[in-house]
Amino acid sequence: MDSDTLYIIPARGGSKGIPRKNIKPLGGRPLIAYSIDVARALAPDSHIILSTDDDEIADTARDLGLKVDYMRPPSLATDTAGSREVIIDAMDYADRAGIAYNRVVLLQPTSPFRKVEDVENALTLYNEDIDMVVSVTEATSNPYYNCFETDLVTGFLHVSKGDGLYTRRQDAPPAWEYNGAVYVINPRSIRLMPLGAFPRRVPSVMPRERSLDLDTPLDWAVAELMIKEQNG
Repeated sequence: MDSDTLYIIPARGGSKGIPRKNIKPLGGRPLIAYSIDVARALAPDSHIILSTDDDEIADTARDLGLKVDYMRPPSLATDTAGSREVIIDAMDYADRAGIAYNRVVLLQPTSPFRKVEDVENALTLYNEDIDMVVSVTEATSNPYYNCFETDLVTGFLHVSKGDGLYTRRQDAPPAWEYNGAVYVINPRSIRLMPLGAFPRRVPSVMPRERSLDLDTPLDWAVAELMIKEQNG
Protein backbone atom coordinates (compact mmCIF):
# COMPACT_ATOMS: atom_id res chain seq x y z
CA MET A 1 0.00 0.00 0.00
CA ASP A 2 1.11 3.54 -0.80
CA SER A 3 1.95 5.23 2.51
CA ASP A 4 3.96 8.06 0.91
CA THR A 5 0.95 9.77 -0.64
CA LEU A 6 -1.93 11.74 0.83
CA TYR A 7 -5.16 11.09 -1.10
CA ILE A 8 -7.74 13.87 -0.98
CA ILE A 9 -11.30 13.40 -2.24
CA PRO A 10 -13.08 16.80 -2.40
CA ALA A 11 -16.86 16.53 -2.00
CA ARG A 12 -18.65 19.67 -0.86
CA GLY A 13 -22.39 19.60 -0.28
CA GLY A 14 -23.43 22.34 -2.69
CA SER A 15 -23.78 21.47 -6.36
CA LYS A 16 -25.79 23.51 -8.85
CA GLY A 17 -25.35 21.55 -12.09
CA ILE A 18 -26.33 18.20 -10.58
CA PRO A 19 -27.90 18.68 -7.13
CA ARG A 20 -26.36 16.50 -4.39
CA LYS A 21 -24.27 14.80 -7.07
CA ASN A 22 -21.54 13.51 -4.75
CA ILE A 23 -23.97 11.09 -3.10
CA LYS A 24 -26.43 10.75 -5.98
CA PRO A 25 -26.70 7.06 -6.97
CA LEU A 26 -24.89 6.19 -10.18
CA GLY A 27 -25.29 2.60 -11.25
CA GLY A 28 -26.79 1.89 -7.84
CA ARG A 29 -23.89 3.38 -5.83
CA PRO A 30 -23.27 6.88 -4.47
CA LEU A 31 -20.94 8.78 -6.76
CA ILE A 32 -18.18 9.18 -4.14
CA ALA A 33 -17.97 5.38 -3.82
CA TYR A 34 -16.06 5.11 -7.09
CA SER A 35 -13.29 7.47 -5.96
CA ILE A 36 -13.15 5.97 -2.48
CA ASP A 37 -12.71 2.51 -4.02
CA VAL A 38 -9.76 3.69 -6.11
CA ALA A 39 -8.08 5.43 -3.17
CA ARG A 40 -8.52 2.41 -0.85
CA ALA A 41 -7.03 0.12 -3.49
CA LEU A 42 -3.86 2.21 -3.39
CA ALA A 43 -3.42 3.53 0.14
CA PRO A 44 -4.28 2.79 3.77
CA ASP A 45 -7.35 4.58 5.11
CA SER A 46 -5.08 6.71 7.30
CA HIS A 47 -3.79 8.43 4.16
CA ILE A 48 -7.22 9.12 2.62
CA ILE A 49 -9.03 12.35 3.48
CA LEU A 50 -12.59 13.01 2.39
CA SER A 51 -12.88 16.80 2.30
CA THR A 52 -16.52 17.71 2.84
CA ASP A 53 -18.59 20.22 4.75
CA ASP A 54 -21.70 18.05 4.53
CA ASP A 55 -22.77 15.58 7.25
CA GLU A 56 -24.75 13.42 4.83
CA ILE A 57 -21.76 13.06 2.51
CA ALA A 58 -19.52 12.23 5.48
CA ASP A 59 -22.02 9.61 6.72
CA THR A 60 -22.24 8.09 3.24
CA ALA A 61 -18.45 7.71 3.19
CA ARG A 62 -18.56 6.13 6.64
CA ASP A 63 -21.22 3.68 5.42
CA LEU A 64 -18.76 2.74 2.68
CA GLY A 65 -16.18 1.92 5.35
CA LEU A 66 -14.04 5.06 5.24
CA LYS A 67 -13.25 6.77 8.52
CA VAL A 68 -14.09 10.48 8.37
CA ASP A 69 -12.63 12.59 11.18
CA TYR A 70 -11.99 15.79 9.24
CA MET A 71 -14.68 18.24 8.12
CA ARG A 72 -14.00 21.08 5.70
CA PRO A 73 -14.69 24.52 7.20
CA PRO A 74 -17.75 26.36 5.78
CA SER A 75 -15.52 29.11 4.39
CA LEU A 76 -14.06 26.55 1.97
CA ALA A 77 -17.45 25.16 0.90
CA THR A 78 -18.66 28.10 -1.18
CA ASP A 79 -18.85 28.42 -4.96
CA THR A 80 -15.84 30.73 -4.89
CA ALA A 81 -13.56 28.51 -2.76
CA GLY A 82 -10.53 27.43 -4.76
CA SER A 83 -9.05 23.95 -5.07
CA ARG A 84 -5.72 25.17 -3.74
CA GLU A 85 -7.20 26.36 -0.45
CA VAL A 86 -9.19 23.13 -0.06
CA ILE A 87 -6.10 21.00 -0.65
CA ILE A 88 -3.93 23.05 1.73
CA ASP A 89 -6.53 22.85 4.50
CA ALA A 90 -6.62 19.05 4.17
CA MET A 91 -2.81 18.98 4.16
CA ASP A 92 -2.75 21.10 7.32
CA TYR A 93 -5.10 18.62 8.99
CA ALA A 94 -2.87 15.72 7.93
CA ASP A 95 0.18 17.53 9.30
CA ARG A 96 -1.54 18.11 12.65
CA ALA A 97 -2.58 14.46 12.75
CA GLY A 98 1.00 13.30 12.15
CA ILE A 99 0.26 11.74 8.76
CA ALA A 100 3.52 11.59 6.79
CA TYR A 101 3.45 12.07 3.00
CA ASN A 102 5.65 13.46 0.24
CA ARG A 103 3.06 13.92 -2.51
CA VAL A 104 -0.66 14.62 -2.75
CA VAL A 105 -3.18 12.95 -5.05
CA LEU A 106 -6.46 14.73 -5.70
CA LEU A 107 -9.30 12.45 -6.82
CA GLN A 108 -12.41 14.35 -7.80
CA PRO A 109 -15.63 12.32 -7.34
CA THR A 110 -16.89 13.50 -10.73
CA SER A 111 -14.60 11.02 -12.53
CA PRO A 112 -16.29 7.67 -11.81
CA PHE A 113 -14.66 5.84 -14.73
CA ARG A 114 -11.11 6.51 -13.54
CA LYS A 115 -9.28 3.25 -12.78
CA VAL A 116 -6.58 2.35 -10.29
CA GLU A 117 -4.14 1.98 -13.17
CA ASP A 118 -4.78 5.59 -14.21
CA VAL A 119 -3.58 6.79 -10.82
CA GLU A 120 -0.65 4.38 -10.86
CA ASN A 121 0.41 5.65 -14.29
CA ALA A 122 0.37 9.23 -13.04
CA LEU A 123 2.35 8.30 -9.92
CA THR A 124 5.11 6.71 -12.01
CA LEU A 125 5.56 10.02 -13.86
CA TYR A 126 5.93 12.06 -10.68
CA ASN A 127 9.18 13.18 -9.10
CA GLU A 128 10.07 15.96 -6.66
CA ASP A 129 11.53 18.15 -9.40
CA ILE A 130 8.13 18.82 -10.99
CA ASP A 131 5.04 20.59 -9.68
CA MET A 132 2.29 18.26 -10.82
CA VAL A 133 1.32 15.29 -12.92
CA VAL A 134 -2.17 15.81 -14.31
CA SER A 135 -4.41 13.43 -16.23
CA VAL A 136 -5.36 14.53 -19.73
CA THR A 137 -7.21 13.23 -22.73
CA GLU A 138 -6.98 14.27 -26.37
CA ALA A 139 -8.75 17.60 -26.81
CA THR A 140 -11.97 17.61 -28.79
CA SER A 141 -10.81 20.80 -30.56
CA ASN A 142 -7.27 21.14 -31.86
CA PRO A 143 -5.95 24.75 -31.98
CA TYR A 144 -3.93 23.92 -35.12
CA TYR A 145 -6.86 22.39 -36.96
CA ASN A 146 -10.45 23.12 -35.85
CA CYS A 147 -10.23 25.65 -33.02
CA PHE A 148 -10.68 29.24 -34.20
CA GLU A 149 -10.57 32.79 -32.84
CA THR A 150 -12.14 36.00 -34.08
CA ASP A 151 -9.81 38.71 -35.32
CA LEU A 152 -10.49 41.82 -33.24
CA VAL A 153 -9.98 44.14 -36.22
CA THR A 154 -11.63 42.33 -39.14
CA GLY A 155 -14.10 40.14 -37.29
CA PHE A 156 -12.99 37.18 -39.43
CA LEU A 157 -12.13 33.77 -38.03
CA HIS A 158 -8.56 32.53 -37.98
CA VAL A 159 -7.12 29.28 -36.69
CA SER A 160 -5.94 29.60 -33.08
CA LYS A 161 -2.39 28.36 -33.70
CA GLY A 162 -0.22 27.86 -36.75
CA ASP A 163 -0.92 28.81 -40.34
CA GLY A 164 -4.17 26.84 -40.75
CA LEU A 165 -2.79 24.65 -43.55
CA TYR A 166 -3.33 21.27 -41.88
CA THR A 167 -5.93 19.35 -43.89
CA ARG A 168 -6.04 16.27 -41.66
CA ARG A 169 -6.46 16.33 -37.90
CA GLN A 170 -3.98 13.48 -37.43
CA ASP A 171 -1.22 15.59 -39.01
CA ALA A 172 -1.65 18.44 -36.53
CA PRO A 173 0.40 18.53 -33.30
CA PRO A 174 -1.56 16.77 -30.52
CA ALA A 175 -3.49 18.94 -28.10
CA TRP A 176 -4.60 17.84 -24.63
CA GLU A 177 -7.27 18.87 -22.16
CA TYR A 178 -7.49 18.22 -18.43
CA ASN A 179 -10.07 15.53 -17.71
CA GLY A 180 -10.26 16.20 -13.96
CA ALA A 181 -9.55 12.60 -12.94
CA VAL A 182 -6.06 12.56 -11.38
CA TYR A 183 -3.76 15.25 -9.98
CA VAL A 184 -0.46 14.24 -8.38
CA ILE A 185 0.77 17.38 -6.65
CA ASN A 186 4.06 18.44 -5.11
CA PRO A 187 3.16 19.61 -1.56
CA ARG A 188 5.82 22.33 -1.60
CA SER A 189 4.61 23.69 -4.94
CA ILE A 190 0.97 24.10 -3.93
CA ARG A 191 1.95 26.04 -0.81
CA LEU A 192 3.82 28.45 -3.08
CA MET A 193 1.34 29.01 -5.92
CA PRO A 194 -2.03 28.00 -7.43
CA LEU A 195 -2.24 24.89 -9.62
CA GLY A 196 -2.76 27.01 -12.73
CA ALA A 197 0.53 28.80 -12.13
CA PHE A 198 2.62 25.63 -11.97
CA PRO A 199 5.37 25.91 -14.60
CA ARG A 200 6.34 22.22 -14.45
CA ARG A 201 3.28 20.13 -15.33
CA VAL A 202 3.56 16.63 -16.79
CA PRO A 203 0.62 15.02 -18.66
CA SER A 204 -0.63 11.53 -17.91
CA VAL A 205 -2.77 10.43 -20.84
CA MET A 206 -6.10 8.67 -20.26
CA PRO A 207 -8.48 7.29 -22.90
CA ARG A 208 -11.62 9.31 -23.58
CA GLU A 209 -13.93 6.50 -22.40
CA ARG A 210 -12.51 6.88 -18.88
CA SER A 211 -12.35 10.68 -18.98
CA LEU A 212 -16.01 11.64 -18.57
CA ASP A 213 -16.29 14.45 -15.99
CA LEU A 214 -19.79 14.74 -14.53
CA ASP A 215 -20.83 18.38 -14.53
CA THR A 216 -24.26 18.53 -16.17
CA PRO A 217 -27.42 16.36 -16.27
CA LEU A 218 -26.40 15.32 -19.79
CA ASP A 219 -23.05 14.08 -18.48
CA TRP A 220 -24.92 12.08 -15.86
CA ALA A 221 -27.26 10.54 -18.42
CA VAL A 222 -24.25 9.49 -20.53
CA ALA A 223 -22.58 7.97 -17.45
CA GLU A 224 -25.72 5.96 -16.63
CA LEU A 225 -25.80 4.60 -20.18
CA MET A 226 -22.09 3.72 -20.01
CA ILE A 227 -22.51 1.81 -16.74
CA LYS A 228 -25.59 0.03 -18.06
CA GLU A 229 -23.59 -1.02 -21.10
CA GLN A 230 -20.64 -2.15 -18.98
CA ASN A 231 -22.90 -4.26 -16.78
CA GLY A 232 -24.48 -5.90 -19.79
